Amino acid sequence: MSERIVEEAPNRPGRKEMNPIVKFALELGPLVVFFFANNRGKAIAEAVPALGALGGPLFVATALFMLATVVSLTVSWIMVRTLPIMPIVSGVVVVVFGTLTLWLQDEVFIKMKPTIVNGLFAAVLLGGLAFGKPLLGYVFDQAFKLDNEGWRKLTLRWGLFFVFLAVLNEVVWRLFSTDFWVAFKVWGTMPITIAFMLAQFPLLKRHATEPLFDTKK
Repeated sequence: MSERIVEEAPNRPGRKEMNPIVKFALELGPLVVFFFANNRGKAIAEAVPALGALGGPLFVATALFMLATVVSLTVSWIMVRTLPIMPIVSGVVVVVFGTLTLWLQDEVFIKMKPTIVNGLFAAVLLGGLAFGKPLLGYVFDQAFKLDNEGWRKLTLRWGLFFVFLAVLNEVVWRLFSTDFWVAFKVWGTMPITIAFMLAQFPLLKRHATEPLFDTKK
């Protein structure tokens, strides 16, 4: 029964699809804000005393990162009237850990945010597989159609990739400077993720039950 559900996930008529470029910009936007706010934190603090009262550059960047994340999610909701589970989880963790960072004046909370988010995603995906449920089949059924073996393999790969990202974040923030961690979070993690996604195309092609790019849709 579970295999049939995954292989023939129900279509959701009327669901709006966001332009991929716009979607990428909305996802990357808060990270870019975080990076530049950290680099220019002193100047921003001088220009906006209320932000300067929060603390050093990373605290200013954290506050603007939280704001940019909320704006990004709001714009996404206005455009398509729905929010994928991953951005929601990430946004909630950003707000919670960002608030703890500012309230307790402790950088550790915002630095551990990627570890927590990636760890949660890994636990959900790998845990689902342990119970015979490749959950990516429910998340990405509108993007492409795969057979059940394809969903299992893709779910396993993404689960392990999230484990890798969680471990990588811990290594970087614990062993390197704050500025290096911020730069790596934006300009390192994103390219690594894009490269991983591109590397999955052979698997998608092998297990696709419909053309990956159907121009008639």
